[in-house]
Amino acid sequence: MTKTNKLLLPLLALPLVYFNPAPAEAATVTAGKPAAVSIILDGKPYQPEAEPLNINGTVLVPLRGLFTKLGAELSWDNASKTVTAVKGDSSLTYQIGSNAARLNSQTLSVPVPGRLEEGQSLIPLRLVSETLGGTVSWMPATGTVQISSTAGYETSIRWGVNLRSTPDAAGEAVSGELLPGGSKVHVLSEAGTLWLKVRTEDGKIGYISAKPKYTDYTSDSLLLKQGEALITYGLKFKGTPYEFGASPDQTATFDCSSFVKRLYSDVLSVDLPRVSYNQAEEGVKVGVNELRTGDLLFFSARGLDIGHVAIYAGNNQILHTYSKEQGVHMEAFDGKWKERFVTARRIL
Repeated sequence: MTKTNKLLLPLLALPLVYFNPAPAEAATVTAGKPAAVSIILDGKPYQPEAEPLNINGTVLVPLRGLFTKLGAELSWDNASKTVTAVKGDSSLTYQIGSNAARLNSQTLSVPVPGRLEEGQSLIPLRLVSETLGGTVSWMPATGTVQISSTAGYETSIRWGVNLRSTPDAAGEAVSGELLPGGSKVHVLSEAGTLWLKVRTEDGKIGYISAKPKYTDYTSDSLLLKQGEALITYGLKFKGTPYEFGASPDQTATFDCSSFVKRLYSDVLSVDLPRVSYNQAEEGVKVGVNELRTGDLLFFSARGLDIGHVAIYAGNNQILHTYSKEQGVHMEAFDGKWKERFVTARRIL
């Protein structure tokens, strides 16, 4: 039992986390004091038939009780050690020990396979969540796994987007599927900066672009990652010469607004206006004490109320260009910049 409890601590590697993976937070659990992991199902404590088992960050749970609680009908083939769970239009088939499962006609990867442990059939908790349309989230402060058996399709597709088998633009489209604008998906997790793992209304699971052009999904963790991606990309142009009126269709030179326009377009497919005073009408206004990485800061310049734009880079730093001597560079948001500051806009 002690051995099992110790294995439960690294839970946060988490293929299970729904919105905000928090491995750093999980790591703050006091060393030497293993805490039991509790499961809350639809707001009520749930005690499985056997203790959950952690294998390299993937939690395995007894299948029968949890599937039943989630409203699935189960059948078990003891000879092949295969379970079939049916809920509504979703049918999951999984053979214990296999690295793949079948959801209707779709094959799902199971990196950590299920196993038999002391007479119990254990399967990855994320497999239960994804196939039956629920949500699973990890609460590091309390050591609790929260499961909701009913997940709405809360995210709207704004622009037709491919449902891909992997979080990569080169990944195959799942069943050749293009999700049309106006359709709905349920977000299972964020896959890095630019992808979302989702479940469609007809039960397919795959990855779609997390760029704001394609869906209305948002979260603090995703916005932070996307803001940091803008800065990381922008720093690749450090030292690029300044040229007033530079075309945003090339990267050999920039002025302040062509630089901002190019970064947002290349990283997030956001099409901003060409000049700073028009860019200042985009997004929503934020206060100087509310700045987040990726926000746009606008300043008076050249006798104009708004004649310069920079990107907030966090830690009171701004990334911009305005001089032929420095080109693209980072500097502190203080002194003359605080004096000339006019407004800040949040695009993401």
